[in-house]
Amino acid sequence: MMPEQLAFTIEVFMNGLMAGVLYALVALGFVLIYKASGIFNYAQGVMALFAALTLVGIMDGQVPFSHLINAILGTEVHHFGWHVPAFLAILLTMVVMIVLAYCVQRFVFRYLVGQEPIILFMATIGLAYFLEGVGDLMWGSEIKTLDVGLPQGINVWIDEFTFEATGYGFFIDNLDIVASIVAAILVIGLVMFAQYTKQGRAMRAVADDHQAALSVGVSLNFIWILVWSLAGFVALVAGIMWGAKSGVQFSLSLIALKALPVLMLGGFTSIPGAIVGGLIIGVGEKLFEFLIGAPFLGGATENWFAYMLALVFLVFRPQGLFGEKIIERV
Repeated sequence: MMPEQLAFTIEVFMNGLMAGVLYALVALGFVLIYKASGIFNYAQGVMALFAALTLVGIMDGQVPFSHLINAILGTEVHHFGWHVPAFLAILLTMVVMIVLAYCVQRFVFRYLVGQEPIILFMATIGLAYFLEGVGDLMWGSEIKTLDVGLPQGINVWIDEFTFEATGYGFFIDNLDIVASIVAAILVIGLVMFAQYTKQGRAMRAVADDHQAALSVGVSLNFIWILVWSLAGFVALVAGIMWGAKSGVQFSLSLIALKALPVLMLGGFTSIPGAIVGGLIIGVGEKLFEFLIGAPFLGGATENWFAYMLALVFLVFRPQGLFGEKIIERV
């Protein structure tokens, strides 16, 4: 029999890995846009919220902007009267995210080519609040339940196996296991796309220098639409996982803040780094809370531990574990 304290620690470690994968899913969207365009996308968390809201609205057959329409026309129309299957709703939501990517490029970033990074960053802040407002107008601000058929609840096989092996059953959520598998597939696919496709190489060229990429025939408009569409897909996946776990609510947009220390650890330009950074943050905050926070500090250390760890890490490796080293000629 394994000692109870050790068994608890292993369970916390495993749950930390699962939580880290969910953090990494959000961080992937940041990495994609920063890697391809040099823009730190403050709106990534709101994109995950917007995608989840749109998915729930489409599945439930909700009329977009129904509150606004009813207020103006005096009607009482809220639903079309049908329900859309989850798979079809996900495809339709992805179409919405592609249209959003086109609109972002067409009406915002095409006018900011060659501008300073701080101007592009400020544009993403405005985009974040704009999307949050549009999401509220389209689908309402109430908390929604998202169910696309993903398995949830304790994994019985792991619980029984660990009980037989250690005398203590581990509680591992099926949804976290699915998220881990999906994240692994996403990372492999995105790395292959970035390294071995013409579009992936063009994305890296645009990130290095907008004007130089234009001079060699790279279509900046197409690349930005492509990368924002990919980020929208990642936001949709993250929105599904987080929405299924904790409900679709406007606090969902705040998960972007947890992605910041993940990026600091993994590096802003590394797709594998987003996963590694997420795992470090997830495991670190869970173990710190269990071993030190709860016994000695009164708990609630998960709210700040990730940022403290990232701050300490930046002192020794500012570019992150997998970030590109900046070499300048003096």
